[in-house]
Amino acid sequence: MAAPHSPDAPASILSFAKDLPNLCSLAGLLCGIVAIYYALLGIFPAAMIGLIWAVFFDWSDGTIARRMKGRNDKEREFGGQLDSLIDIVCFSICPAIVLLSYGHFSPWFLPGAFVIVATGVFRLSYFNVFGLVDESTYMGLALDNNIIILVLAFLFNGLISHTAFSVFIYILLMLLAALNVAPIRTPKLAGRWYYALLAYALILSAIFGWRWYRF
Repeated sequence: MAAPHSPDAPASILSFAKDLPNLCSLAGLLCGIVAIYYALLGIFPAAMIGLIWAVFFDWSDGTIARRMKGRNDKEREFGGQLDSLIDIVCFSICPAIVLLSYGHFSPWFLPGAFVIVATGVFRLSYFNVFGLVDESTYMGLALDNNIIILVLAFLFNGLISHTAFSVFIYILLMLLAALNVAPIRTPKLAGRWYYALLAYALILSAIFGWRWYRF
């Protein structure tokens, strides 16, 4: 049975698009879609640029939201749901497509793609219900950390054979998926880590941009 329509709901769904943190979340979604597009084309340097900026905008929306005044509970709740759904696209579906594309869409890579998306869905569902362990600790590895590690790993693409690197990426993503749902506590990276991520994104964008130019 559907929940009754809330009397304080806005007249337009798109009214939430005017909220600055939500616009930032949508910028991250755009980066994720760009990453998926280039992954499907097999242009992985461009896909990695899209992915790392998706992480940056994912971190930025929360930073902006915490500094804004006057947002009501419904705006905060909507923003949290939007952020979670975008995380599924950028940090679960996108790396699954990267794996499939790098494996030339071989059926052998389908189980791995399923595991990536399934663990991502479970992790975010758990987080949406139970939240943080405390103010600065997650249960399991956060999905955005997968991308930070995956993008770094792709710096080594081309140094070994395509087959060997595809096996390496497959194993790496399976290990990260296991950590996403593992009963371990990991720190929530914030504060100075935000500026470290910005520097990381700029440096890797320059490296992958140069590789893309040579592609």
